[in-house]
Amino acid sequence: VLKDQFLGRCAVFTQQPHDLVVVAGQPVTLPCSIPGYHGIVLWVKDGLALGVNRDLSGYPRYAVVGDHDEGEYHLRIQRVELVDDALFECQAIQAAIRSRPARVTVLVPPDDPAITGAPVVSLRAGEPLNLTCHANNAKPAASIIWIRDREVLSGAVYSKTLLRDGKRESAVSTLHIPASSVESGQIITCRASNKAVPSGKEARVTIDIQHLPLVNLSVEPQPILEGNLVKFHCSAKANPPVTQYRWAKGGNIIREVSGDTYEVVVDHSFFTEPVSCEVTNLLGSTNVSRNVDVYFGPHMAAEPQSLQVDQGSDAVFNCAWTGNPSLTIVWMKRGSGVVLSNENVLTLRAVKQEDAGKYVCRAVVPRVGAGEKEVSLTVNGPPTISSTQTQQALHGEKGQIKCFIRSTPPPDRIAWSWKETVLESGTSGRYTVETVSTEEGVISTLTMSNIVPADFQTIYNCTAWNSFGSDTEIIRLREQGGRQGSTALLVLRSLHLAVIIGVAVGAFVAFIVLMGTLGAFCCTRAQRNLKGVVSTKSDIRVEIVHKDHNAARETEEHAAIKQLMIERGEFQQESVLKQLEVLQEEEKEYQHIKDPTNGYYSVNTFKEHHSTPTSSHATEVRNPGTATLGKHRVPTGMSFTNIYSTLGAGPNRLYDYSQRFVLGMGSSSIELCEREYQRGSLSDSSSFLDAQCDSSVSSCGKPDGYAQFDKASKASASSSSHYSQSSSQNSDLTRPLQKRMQTHV
Repeated sequence: VLKDQFLGRCAVFTQQPHDLVVVAGQPVTLPCSIPGYHGIVLWVKDGLALGVNRDLSGYPRYAVVGDHDEGEYHLRIQRVELVDDALFECQAIQAAIRSRPARVTVLVPPDDPAITGAPVVSLRAGEPLNLTCHANNAKPAASIIWIRDREVLSGAVYSKTLLRDGKRESAVSTLHIPASSVESGQIITCRASNKAVPSGKEARVTIDIQHLPLVNLSVEPQPILEGNLVKFHCSAKANPPVTQYRWAKGGNIIREVSGDTYEVVVDHSFFTEPVSCEVTNLLGSTNVSRNVDVYFGPHMAAEPQSLQVDQGSDAVFNCAWTGNPSLTIVWMKRGSGVVLSNENVLTLRAVKQEDAGKYVCRAVVPRVGAGEKEVSLTVNGPPTISSTQTQQALHGEKGQIKCFIRSTPPPDRIAWSWKETVLESGTSGRYTVETVSTEEGVISTLTMSNIVPADFQTIYNCTAWNSFGSDTEIIRLREQGGRQGSTALLVLRSLHLAVIIGVAVGAFVAFIVLMGTLGAFCCTRAQRNLKGVVSTKSDIRVEIVHKDHNAARETEEHAAIKQLMIERGEFQQESVLKQLEVLQEEEKEYQHIKDPTNGYYSVNTFKEHHSTPTSSHATEVRNPGTATLGKHRVPTGMSFTNIYSTLGAGPNRLYDYSQRFVLGMGSSSIELCEREYQRGSLSDSSSFLDAQCDSSVSSCGKPDGYAQFDKASKASASSSSHYSQSSSQNSDLTRPLQKRMQTHV
């Protein structure tokens, strides 16, 4: 009992170990004090004894330190390692006591962070930047941030992984930077930190943006006139550096130049064929081209082609020019000053043969120059013959008649014909046909040996055919020298004879007109006592026509109008019937009169216009047997149709005999007028009493019954006649057409 008490059965801990956090590599001491205890002391790590008392030979980094007499048993760990991360206890075996457990937490800083691709990250221009930073073997896992120009970048993607020991972790951070935010030469820092290294550890990377050469091609001077010297300079920036310069013009390599400068005398081709500078580095090549602003006159770019088209088709010409400054294009037909188009394309719609010819496409560069190109238009169509219609030859000599033929396509056949002879080629008697082709066309020649007078009276036909049609030309042969004068004399005599015959015929016609006029005048004088009687020779017209009496039709009209008059009762029935009977008898009498011209002439009136009853002038009727009735004329011989049609024509009910009648013969017409004048049997006879009659052409007597008319009637007739003459001389389209009698054969 005493021994147990000596060993410290009542021993207690004055110092016990406590939880500690320590960075790996650093020393640590876990306290343990049991004053007055002299027994066995054990340190236990995660339940395993490290050793007895102060003997920890199995753990060279471990040691028990302190004053033994004072009961101090402190555990000292040199250079703490991750394996030291455990639960420690201090136990007094004889006293049967143990300290509270103490947790030793070991912090492990991450390894130095590493950026993939560091220290220089290269990328091509225009590509985004992706950076990855690793912080491994840390406890706890390291946190990672990205810094650029002292500014923390956001948007990084972070992840961590637990290692096999179950205590350490590795962290990864990925940063994405768009191309627009990346610049060459920038430095970006990756900082990794945890509790072991609060200040963190850093890694840096430099951004190197590589790109194809950036090329600028300059041309001096500009603009420049063709034939002068220009200088091309090719400046380039490249990463990696430039390795080669190469020049070309219009795609053709210029091998004699290898530097960054090119000098040359320019022509018009430099305006359309660019000069290029190609700069190369390790990434590739950049090619820049420039055209030179060269002033030059027109040069043909697309040459127009001559065309051959069918008649009625469209013809399209295409003409392209280049020039600098801008040029003007004009299309014209050769020999014509008319501008057909100002465009590159000239379109002729539905061409005709006369459209064939030369067309000119002309280009003008103001103050620099001009140029033109001519093309031909050939129109397929029927042949066209152009020859002198009268050709000459000597009597007794060999003579030739030439026929010039333009034909596209060429004529299939050419023939000469005269009288009853047709000759296409070869010789027939005195005649020989030869055909020669030229650039302009075909010439066919008819040769006659030993010209005779009959050859000058013969008509020669030259005819040509092709697949589109044919054409014919009539050619006459005229004698040269002395024979020419005799031929002209014959022609002159023929003309004289024609003139004599014409004069004789004219005189005969004039005689007939004169006789008709005298007859009309005599009849007018015979009836001068009638009111408003006028008859002039201009009222007579004789025309050769086919006779058509229409007897049956007039009979029907006669009956119809007669019945109409009876029904209307406008005239006294008995008086009217008597008039009709007289007219019928007179017409029957006239139909039996022998035609003095034996049917050669047929005398009729020709109605040109109806005058209104209110006209202020007398109305003329083309009737040799008509006298003026105030404003109307009454014919001597008339059809039933016309007289009846006037009975109800208007309020005045005047007779209008201007429609259709024949020339009466004898004195029966005058007697009719006398009877009608004396009878006055119409119910409204005032209009009829004003009517005036004239005799036929053959009746020139002057009845006594007309002597009662005064001189006023003559004055009226004279006035009406004067108007008829003046109106025939001065026609006016605004006045109604006048009825006039004329004589012609």
